[in-house]
Amino acid sequence: MTKKEIVKTISDETGLNQQQIKTVVQKTFDAIVATLVEEGRIELRNFGVFQVRPRAARKARNPRTGRQVEVPEKFVVTFKPGKIMEQKVNSIEGTALAQQIREEIASGKLQVTSEDDEEDESVSGSEPRPID
Repeated sequence: MTKKEIVKTISDETGLNQQQIKTVVQKTFDAIVATLVEEGRIELRNFGVFQVRPRAARKARNPRTGRQVEVPEKFVVTFKPGKIMEQKVNSIEGTALAQQIREEIASGKLQVTSEDDEEDESVSGSEPRPID
């Protein structure tokens, strides 16, 4: 879903002008980013927590050339879903979306990670695997 689709959905459900909704949605995103930059954490009850974390410098491999490159330390944003979101997402079993995700895993477009892998990434500094 894109920002434009979010705006249209909210506009359709509320009957409010799309331009006004677009402004509110953009201001909300801007406030989230500004809070992360200033405070490093934003908690949205029943939704989740965004947090800025350091990712350690590491050695990586350029997939095109095979050469090893140094990746400097950087800061990344992590997201931990709230309980309600997690329950709703876990309820997609047996849906078309669940089947699509399984097909993307089988084709190599998407890789499965465990909660342990996610914890290791934030500690060890390894990069998440790219998704096309």
